[in-house]
Amino acid sequence: MRDVPVWHDRNVLVNSDTADDAGVYRLSSTAALVQTVDFFTPIVDDPYTFGQIAATNAISDVYAMGGRPLTALNLLGIPADKVPPAAIAKILKGGAAAAKDAHCIVLGGHTIRLPEPVYGMAVTGFVHPKKILTNAAARPGDLLVLTKRLGTGIATTAIKRGIASADLARKAIASMRKLNTAGAELAERGLVRAATDITGFGLMGHLASMCGASEVGAEIWAEKVPVLSQEIFDLILKDCIPGGSQTNFANSQSIVDWSNAYDVHIALLTDAQTSGGLLLCVKERNLAAVKKVLKKHHTPVTGVIGEVVRDKQRISVE
Repeated sequence: MRDVPVWHDRNVLVNSDTADDAGVYRLSSTAALVQTVDFFTPIVDDPYTFGQIAATNAISDVYAMGGRPLTALNLLGIPADKVPPAAIAKILKGGAAAAKDAHCIVLGGHTIRLPEPVYGMAVTGFVHPKKILTNAAARPGDLLVLTKRLGTGIATTAIKRGIASADLARKAIASMRKLNTAGAELAERGLVRAATDITGFGLMGHLASMCGASEVGAEIWAEKVPVLSQEIFDLILKDCIPGGSQTNFANSQSIVDWSNAYDVHIALLTDAQTSGGLLLCVKERNLAAVKKVLKKHHTPVTGVIGEVVRDKQRISVE
């Protein structure tokens, strides 16, 4: 990416410089576009569920910026000789269902032939230029609130290996289908200072980006971090860990102090999530109001898992 030229424009409010969840382009003093794209290969067997999860994951970036989804375009890659038209239709129906729940209009899309299925969306949303949530505004003293349980990477790996219980599979799918709608209201009401959503880089990867962009550090309280099920820890002990999580751990070494963490917590905190929750930076005086909004949106969890500290770009696990 360092070799890709960047054209500067005064209306570009957020670009790739801060590794944020989406880009933001100002249209006027009261309106800006939020733009993002995401797609991946199937993580579950059911094509409709795959479509739902992939669309939810893409739309989440808009909520993480404090925006509201407006329109989307399907991105589909299919091995036509292996995937029947009925399955393709189910993928797109799943995506359309997620978009409808987000009040996001699917305008069309593009399909190409690929060796394996790939699906996702390019999503455009809108946000007030003064209400944007970025990962560059965290400040010492902010409380860190996570809105979904961790473990979807481990769970989906177990599903693929055929060793996940039906209960764990159900919990993982329900979590990945859940839209992060609270992000927009929290931004519009000015209750959150900074935010990001937790996806492939895991909690620690996204927190590291936030700390780097904000020039702060963080402390994570491992025992407070919510997990999908105690079964996740059993799977970790069976070495059921996605390859992406192992890469996340390797990349975390330069910024994270793991000396006080157990191995199971290391695996959980670096687990590569799909359609994960929001990580919110909240002033202590706003915490009660934030929790109220999260509960209104039926957010799975509303727990405080740590705090922002002054130790620049250094994360400790306690």
